[in-house]
Amino acid sequence: MASASHHAWFRTLALLAGILAAALLLGLAIGQPWPALTLASLAVVAWHYWKLLGVQQRLTARRRLEPKPGQGIWSALDHLLYRGQTEMRIRKRRLLAMLRAYRAAADVLPDAVVVVERNQQRILWFNAAATTLLGLRHPEHRNAPVATALSGLPMAPWLAAGRNAEPMNDVPSPADPNLRLQLRLLPYSEEFWLLIARDITQTMRVEQMRRDFVANVSHELRTPLTVVHGYLEMLDEGDNPQWAPMLEEMRRQSLRMTRLVEDLLTLSRLDARDSLQEEVVAMAPLLASLLREAEALSQGRHRITLEDTAQVDLRGANKELHSAFSNLVSNAVRYTPDGGSIHLRFVRNADGGANLEVQDTGPGIPAVHLPRLTERFYRVSNSRSRDSGGTGLGLAIVKHVLGLHSAQLNITSEVEKGSTFLCRFDANHVLARTPHSLSGISR
Repeated sequence: MASASHHAWFRTLALLAGILAAALLLGLAIGQPWPALTLASLAVVAWHYWKLLGVQQRLTARRRLEPKPGQGIWSALDHLLYRGQTEMRIRKRRLLAMLRAYRAAADVLPDAVVVVERNQQRILWFNAAATTLLGLRHPEHRNAPVATALSGLPMAPWLAAGRNAEPMNDVPSPADPNLRLQLRLLPYSEEFWLLIARDITQTMRVEQMRRDFVANVSHELRTPLTVVHGYLEMLDEGDNPQWAPMLEEMRRQSLRMTRLVEDLLTLSRLDARDSLQEEVVAMAPLLASLLREAEALSQGRHRITLEDTAQVDLRGANKELHSAFSNLVSNAVRYTPDGGSIHLRFVRNADGGANLEVQDTGPGIPAVHLPRLTERFYRVSNSRSRDSGGTGLGLAIVKHVLGLHSAQLNITSEVEKGSTFLCRFDANHVLARTPHSLSGISR
């Protein structure tokens, strides 16, 4: 390729030298060498400008122009431009075909996909599902602000969170109120975001059916379990001493089943709520009650202490918070070996909120289990849970109650060194402690 280009340059330079030499000889023959050489030079410059005009026409032409035959540098350049244009058109066709394929694939996706320009928060493109799920239409909503096009949804504060925007779960569709959507914002560059809307109507229906089934079954089990437990209490081991171990095991298992049903009913009630009725939760008597419960469950087998340096109350649902905290305390007592210590702490946090911590010196939990501890019925050790009488629902209840209070559950643990369960409340749920809510709890 380089050799051919060099040959073209040499031929063009040889032709130019030949023209100038011929003009000089002709000028000498007629006695006017310089005028002849000047005219020849002007003719060469004009010829090159004419060739340059041809290059410009090729570059600006809407259609490809066939290169003219020749052997000079301009002919070589003509062929190079023609080949470059041909390759560019081939690449353009491939890119267009790929773009059409991607758009066709996006149009058949069941999820709505919307490309959003970050700075102006305008809609640049959306697929067919966005019309069905979000009510977006061409060309009305092309380049329209997202907040205006989806005015039925709280888009402005959500988009303002940017990369930190949490998915919006279970929101009504602007196109059809009977549809329930999950919205996610995915920043894929500094300039563009992807807004993904998924139809979760059927999922929500199945979830509601599951909740109803669990609630109904749990409710129906309460009566027969009460009857069975009552009859078991009436049986006297003295009549048949050999039955004593069996009766004791039956009573223990019936009590465990009763606790499981009660926990399922509690979760069903929490699932049915989007929020809880808030009231002032007096933390001094609540902490004192938790301490008494822990001591009663421990029966002197552990060292239990309480620290209250926060000196504040909480805004929330008293019964639900008591249930959540009680679950943490009872877990600490059940899983901490005899002679261990359990420490309850209620302190302020750096964000102006408050933390309730339950710390124990139990066997600890391997790190691989920590992310799944709050799942329903998840157990680190099945045998240990059965021996302790746990139902596998306590931490799920805790997480659900804290979620309804916009609080977080943080769990840290180290094997053979114990665990810490921390309930973190933000400043909006902290109230100044009033005199009537104070009580002596220092132990």
